[in-house]
Order: sequence, then C-alpha cells, then structure tokens
Amino acid sequence: MTIDIDGAMPAAADAGRERRKPGFLHVTLAKFVSYLEKRETRWDLRDLTDDQLRDIGMTRAEARIEVSKSWFWG
Repeated sequence: MTIDIDGAMPAAADAGRERRKPGFLHVTLAKFVSYLEKRETRWDLRDLTDDQLRDIGMTRAEARIEVSKSWFWG
C-alpha cells in the first residue's frame, strides 16, 4: 500500500466506507442529550458549597443565575 504525498489513503482503502451526514433523529437526540447534561451540571452547581464555588471562580450569586437558566434554551 502506498500513501500519496498528502498522507491520504488510496481509494481502495476507503472502499465500502461511506461517510454519511448524521440524520435528523441522530442530531436531535444528540442535542437533547446535551441539554440534559447542561441541566444536570447546573443542578450539580446548585449543590456546591461556597468554598467549592470559590475554587472554580464563581460566587453564590453567579451560580444562582446559572442554575436559573433554562435547561432547554440556554
């Protein structure tokens, strides 16, 4: 097997491998999982102590603002 000067594999090496664009359901599910992760992270932030918030450079007021954001839109 030879590799061209750009480092690309020859066409035969990619035979049978189709690169498809993710479908609507896949994209939607990925976005929903991302929203759920944001919500969970914000809930975790709500439970941190003042010392823990200070360690990550946040105040209690900033944490409250972040926690109050919509898990779906923000």
